Amino acid sequence: MTIHPIKALSENYIWIIEKGTESIVVDPGEAEGVLEYLKENERSLTAILLTHKHDDHTAGVNKLIASYPGTSVYGPEETDNFNTKTLKDGDTFELLGETFEVFITAGHTDGHISLLTRHALFCGDALFSGGCGRVFTGDYQAQFAALQKFKQLNDDVNVYAGHEYTEKNLKFAESIESDNQTIKEALEGVKDLRKDGKPTLPSTIGKEKGINLLLKAETLNEFIELRNARDNF
Repeated sequence: MTIHPIKALSENYIWIIEKGTESIVVDPGEAEGVLEYLKENERSLTAILLTHKHDDHTAGVNKLIASYPGTSVYGPEETDNFNTKTLKDGDTFELLGETFEVFITAGHTDGHISLLTRHALFCGDALFSGGCGRVFTGDYQAQFAALQKFKQLNDDVNVYAGHEYTEKNLKFAESIESDNQTIKEALEGVKDLRKDGKPTLPSTIGKEKGINLLLKAETLNEFIELRNARDNF
């Protein structure tokens, strides 16, 4: 199994999971880059996985299905208008011989899910490198609970998030913990990657435990304070 990023929109990533000539697409916010990649690499499309309902993660679904009729779509209840298979917390399913575990990671949206297979976590906007998505629902408890779930994962789990926000997230972290050498070094590394046009993802759970202040927050109140500060950064 290999995982390939497709840059989309302004700062989105669409992830393509590949095995042999078959592919699974995660959160296609647009279709064009995916279709081009599949054609150039002579790949078929087996399934589409969705983490939540926002257009920048779903807008390419219908065009992909039009080009690859019969493609299955797996997503949470809030993407029922696209789904052929609706996923709930605790579900498992198999695609391309890989087992995927489903868990609810709400807060950014009410029904946001994350998907884990082997050592790969597809977390949409529930977790970023150095941060997490805005809590559009206002349910900070749900987002805090999601982060606690991520903390329980093995340190070597790779984090395939939906956006390239790492540099700004780490600049925020540095503004809060100006003496934190781990954050300083991570930020310098990210700047080098971005200067060369390279993605900063995937990260790992272990790395995030050292640099992600929102993930590190020990109480709900601490998380809310940090999330509000990041919203205004």
